[in-house]
Amino acid sequence: MRWDNLSAPPDEGTPDRAAPAAPPLPLALPGAIARTFDTPDFAGMTFYEVHAKSIINRVPGQSRVPFEWTVNPYRGCSHACTYCLAGDTPVLMADGRTRPISELAPGDRIYGTERRGAYRHYVVTTVLDVWSTVKPAHRVTLADGTTLVASGDHRFLTERGWKHVTGSMRGAARRPYLTTRNRLLGTGRFAVAPKRSTDYHRGYLHALVRRPAHPGRQGRRLGDGEAAGGRRGFRLLTTEAEALERAERFLAEAGVAIERVAGRPARRSTVLRVARPADADTLAELVRPPDEPIDDWRLGFLAGAFDAGGSCSRGVFRVGVADDGSRRRAADALDRFDFRWVLDGPGHRDTTRQLRLTGGLPERLRFFHLTDPAVTRKRSIEGAALKGAARLQVTAVEDLGLELPLWDITTGTGDFIANGVVSHNCFARNTHTYLDLDAGADFDRRVIVKVNAGELVRRELAAPRWRGAHVAMGTNVDCYQRAEGRYRLMPPILEALRDFANPFSILTKGTLLLRDLPLLRQAAEVTRVGLSYSVGFVDETLWRLAEPGTPSPRRRLDAVRRLTDAGFPVGVLMAPILPGLSDDEESIDATVAAIAASGATDVTPLALHLRPGAREWYARWLAREFPHLVPRYRQLYQAGAYAPQAYQREVTARVRMAARRHGLHRGEVGDNRRLPETPPDTPAAEQLSLL
Repeated sequence: MRWDNLSAPPDEGTPDRAAPAAPPLPLALPGAIARTFDTPDFAGMTFYEVHAKSIINRVPGQSRVPFEWTVNPYRGCSHACTYCLAGDTPVLMADGRTRPISELAPGDRIYGTERRGAYRHYVVTTVLDVWSTVKPAHRVTLADGTTLVASGDHRFLTERGWKHVTGSMRGAARRPYLTTRNRLLGTGRFAVAPKRSTDYHRGYLHALVRRPAHPGRQGRRLGDGEAAGGRRGFRLLTTEAEALERAERFLAEAGVAIERVAGRPARRSTVLRVARPADADTLAELVRPPDEPIDDWRLGFLAGAFDAGGSCSRGVFRVGVADDGSRRRAADALDRFDFRWVLDGPGHRDTTRQLRLTGGLPERLRFFHLTDPAVTRKRSIEGAALKGAARLQVTAVEDLGLELPLWDITTGTGDFIANGVVSHNCFARNTHTYLDLDAGADFDRRVIVKVNAGELVRRELAAPRWRGAHVAMGTNVDCYQRAEGRYRLMPPILEALRDFANPFSILTKGTLLLRDLPLLRQAAEVTRVGLSYSVGFVDETLWRLAEPGTPSPRRRLDAVRRLTDAGFPVGVLMAPILPGLSDDEESIDATVAAIAASGATDVTPLALHLRPGAREWYARWLAREFPHLVPRYRQLYQAGAYAPQAYQREVTARVRMAARRHGLHRGEVGDNRRLPETPPDTPAAEQLSLL
């Protein structure tokens, strides 16, 4: 959110039990009063108290919601719902792996670039600072399929120098900006790291484990049709500590106890033995090659082959293979993942042949990220020139039409590698005069409080140009979040709406709404008041995982009952319905039954939708908490933010059948509901309050 409609008041004293906050003020809020509170409910949170210049906001024309005006007394939310956050753009780390930008911390070592002669070169640099901001988001799409979501102010390195995502040829906004004639510099999108499955482990071990060598003979491979019998010794074809640690860990996870064999160390291998004779057969079975390997096994095998006999020096990537079986399996795996390679002959002192990867740095990085070898020193690209033939032509720059949490970092080189392209430090804290408040990972810890919201609403309702349009609240940020209990911004807002007989609606998860029941009754005597609660499911375990900080579903439904007992028709937005978690008939039936028992007049189902930004964060949460559901989500949301229409219809049908079973139907408009010409009181099936 751009905060240019905000200004800060002078410090007028410290509220009860409040103290000036330690964190520095965001530069977008000069002079704002920052407060922390010593109560457990607000531990770790900072509130920025500002005087807003306006409060009734028009909804963008392209929005799918049916109302035109909203009031948001807060920005940021103490509910801490999983769906509110983002920040998964991968950044190239100094060890050759990647990490989401939101997980970086000052002091981390990553890759940047610096100019040396005619070219820029990759160099290791240090992260100096990390923060996030909420801004209008744009999607940049490249010819190779790379997509980057960034603000219009962000800059990427092109063949014609640094360019902003958006800009103009003239006027105050004049600056270099991306067009479809530009090509970004870098390697293109990073590959996704492999799953550490049992098959990956087996493939990795197959590449490393050998029988002890006999005089005049090479070590034989375990598992190639040979039973281990009583022989307990074997070799790992590496002396690298990282590869040894990984192999030993994989064996331990498979139940094979091993021990190092004392003696003179071998030049290129490590001698081990199984601690228990019975484990010899288990080991032989672990490393036996499958007749039809799956992709996880192939990826593990390639990683192990590189750790055992691979090298990457001066831009040349090779994997040594000593026997026909290894060459055949390595060639099959490389072909499977569309790598380009050639088979070089053996050196004059060696019988090992070399599989050499072609395609330059983009293919080398793709191999490293896709297979994830253990030995990081072999993955270094430091000093490599920033050049190549990657297909990074800009094909589209799209305004997403919404504001998203966007992360940025400051580095020692002034740039970093974001999803394969060179990205400029978007802003520097000591020079930038326009920095939005952190609303990424800190969205639930730093909250803007518009302390003059009530007087602004009253002033804007009194303006001659205001025509009494319906005002929706809680559709973006919950106006009855926990902070409202301390700041009490809603009572003066409701009083102003009551005094001007202006119709309004509220969507919330907060039970604090009950505090203002007398004001709601007074308003309902003179205008149309719509009240709705958001309850996506009643499963307590899922609630703790997905919506920490919100009142429990049962408490919300108790609030619905108290409001209906007071004469208010209350609707329930059953959202979000989470695929694989709360969309089955049993979960839907339990939720609808609880909604019906609360006295709600109607229920509106809404399946989860994942906009850019929220999509990435939710995907990471899902992979951490419910990894088995990741393939299903990829299928459901492969086309965009919304689940397929067929799935939405199926979910809606389940909810409707459950509603019939439990006698839940749309109620009639009560006597206290006036001004029927105004828009519907229940906010439309839009997930603004959640995402």
